[in-house]
Amino acid sequence: MQVKVTHPSTTEAVVTVIANDAEIKNIKEHVLGHFQDRVKVPGFRSGKVPVNVLEKHVDPTDLQTQFLEEAIEQLYSQSLQSQKLRPVDRPQVAIKKFVPFTTLEFEATVPVVGSIKLADYKKVKKTKPKVTITAKDVDEVIASLRNRAADKSDVDRPAKDGDQVHIDFKGTDKKGAPVNGADGKDYPLTIGSKAFIPGFEENLVGLKANEEKTFTLKFPKDYGVKALASKDVTFTVNVIKVQELKEPKLDDALAATVGPFKTVAELKEDIKKQLAIERQQQADRTYENDIIQEISNKSTVDVPKALVDDQIERMEQEERQNLTYRGQTWEEHLVKEDVDADQHKEQKRPQALERIKASLVMAEIAEAEGLEVTPEELDLRMQLLRAQYQDPQMIAELDKPEARRDIAGRILTEKTLEKVVGYTSK
Repeated sequence: MQVKVTHPSTTEAVVTVIANDAEIKNIKEHVLGHFQDRVKVPGFRSGKVPVNVLEKHVDPTDLQTQFLEEAIEQLYSQSLQSQKLRPVDRPQVAIKKFVPFTTLEFEATVPVVGSIKLADYKKVKKTKPKVTITAKDVDEVIASLRNRAADKSDVDRPAKDGDQVHIDFKGTDKKGAPVNGADGKDYPLTIGSKAFIPGFEENLVGLKANEEKTFTLKFPKDYGVKALASKDVTFTVNVIKVQELKEPKLDDALAATVGPFKTVAELKEDIKKQLAIERQQQADRTYENDIIQEISNKSTVDVPKALVDDQIERMEQEERQNLTYRGQTWEEHLVKEDVDADQHKEQKRPQALERIKASLVMAEIAEAEGLEVTPEELDLRMQLLRAQYQDPQMIAELDKPEARRDIAGRILTEKTLEKVVGYTSK
């Protein structure tokens, strides 16, 4: 087989393949084998017909069609391996020359991962974080527990700091049009909790049940919803009821209602321990992500657009599922973000590009380190995952080849990350 590769761009390859006589002969005989059980030849048992005899009884058009399919698939795959190309999509194939079973030349145009110049990841150094849990951290959790366990009683007086008010509210812009995401019905809000934007809860102080108030606030410039960031919104709030919260006393009896604790000291010790575990896990994830990000930033990768587009689609699919769980439609989400569908995709492009680049960098490190996932490792992980599910449908999903590839990819990423962290930890 003769293979020639040209690159119209850094992320596209044109692979020209010319098959040799031996390859053509072997592929032809292999394809003829597909017809052994389908073609009846007098005087021969099924499956025992010599190929030179069988060929005379096979429809020439069918034979040529299957030959071309098989030849292109085999030779294209072999050419990718020999040239160390990494395709990211199916190729566009054009047959340049074909004389049945003597000459075959075809051209495959395919998007590929471009060159990767890997940073010296062994020289990236970072200090692994250690979290510290303070008495204030524990007290904040205790305060939250007491607030949730508080007795609530309706009161006929103006609301004050520490009260819980149930409110209907809606927000409008300067033109009086409703602002998506700035409304609610019978919403329970504890004044002083700082759950809402600055100034909102303060405006509720002094209001009684069935009273209404209108006020204008500016959303913070770093607000999570871009469409509302730095925007002036006029709120109209109706107080449904005011409730006084009577928090339980912090004593051993309260500790016993929270869990298997005999004393407040035991409760606080458990809270401290759980906070330490959660925050250390979070700190470790941030630490690992920072390492990957730094190595990725210092590396150069020619990322094909097809990969980024595919990543954007996956990101949007995840977002759609999350919106469905929250009872929000995709159209409502776009309105809330103040973008159309195309703008929404383009907003995700930088993040998608970074994800793909980091993934390719990690794959390059895995190859450089000679890391791989053994069949035994994959089987063990699959068994553990199956044990977590009772739903037969979920278990069936795990048995699919693509699921196994995905899990194998995760294991390889974990092993690569462990290797990199070992180099970078100070």
